[in-house]
Amino acid sequence: MASLIEHLIKLTDHRDRDLLELTLSRALIDLLPIQRVVMVRVVSEEGIKRWLEIASLDARGGGKVIDPLRVDFHSLRPVEDDKDRLHCLMSQCQVEVAWAGEDGPRITYLPLFNDTRHDDEGVVEVHSGAALNHEQQLIIGAVLHVFRNMYNLLAYSDRDALTGLLNRKSLDDTFYSAVLEEMEEGSEARSQALSAPVAAGQERRHRVPPNYWLGTVSVDHFAALSDKGGHLIAEEVLLLVARIMNNTFRTYDRIYRFGGEQFAVLMHCPDEALVLAAFERFRANMEKFNFPQIGRVTACAGFTRITPDDSPSTALERAERVVDYAQHHGFNKVFSHADLVRQGIFDDVSKTGAVDLF
Repeated sequence: MASLIEHLIKLTDHRDRDLLELTLSRALIDLLPIQRVVMVRVVSEEGIKRWLEIASLDARGGGKVIDPLRVDFHSLRPVEDDKDRLHCLMSQCQVEVAWAGEDGPRITYLPLFNDTRHDDEGVVEVHSGAALNHEQQLIIGAVLHVFRNMYNLLAYSDRDALTGLLNRKSLDDTFYSAVLEEMEEGSEARSQALSAPVAAGQERRHRVPPNYWLGTVSVDHFAALSDKGGHLIAEEVLLLVARIMNNTFRTYDRIYRFGGEQFAVLMHCPDEALVLAAFERFRANMEKFNFPQIGRVTACAGFTRITPDDSPSTALERAERVVDYAQHHGFNKVFSHADLVRQGIFDDVSKTGAVDLF
């Protein structure tokens, strides 16, 4: 069994926030006489909040880790359906529930973070056969403290200083994970298609591809807006655009700001029409919002499906071409790269532009 110090070292070794919850779970399972640990985050869509179990580990070795980008939001439990989790989250205090007598098994709920943030809300569930003693609670507190410190440090380096959205640097790891899934699942589907026998009249069945999409957003006429209103007004517009994006897209969609008036969204979605609908909702929300001292501000968006051959720059180049097309055809519009290819407006060959996006 690894010592407390060894587990703290493992937590501080990470440079990826997505791995921290799993490392925290393993530390608690290894250090304490407990049965199970569950890491639960709050995700939201169109103002509705639900519980997402990011990671769960059992003392006997079972467990699971969930990719937030690939969950079915509507299959998740609403936050109000679990009163104990919600009480822990809202009170920011430890909550202990003995469900089979005072001396029997129980669940101890602890806030994953020590404050309530817009996009970082969660609960740690510790399942044990009896009440945790003082020393065991101190161990949990120490490991959680290091987890929170590391999470905050990594979050700070991943975030845009003005809006708090993810920055350009943080795109690469998530992007390449998506491409890797495309390559692995696409290769497996092709292998199955080639090797599986097909009876007369029977159709071949293929796995559904991962379907990751990258879209970019640009505020219309931003240079003129900045010249007219000044630097502070322009910054306020960007902050409000970031807020509209956070309120429109799902919590587990990755939203970025690359600088200036340029934003991006990385999402997992099974259908192009659903991606278009999400960006159209954002465009409409922008159009109807009353920006203080400015009034009406609009934006254009373009999106493309990530392919196994993509790098961040090639996918961004395609999405940027679509935004340029939208801004040259009336502004306040959303287009799909694939749809423009189908119409014959774009060819299907990506050429990296002269602008260095890195």
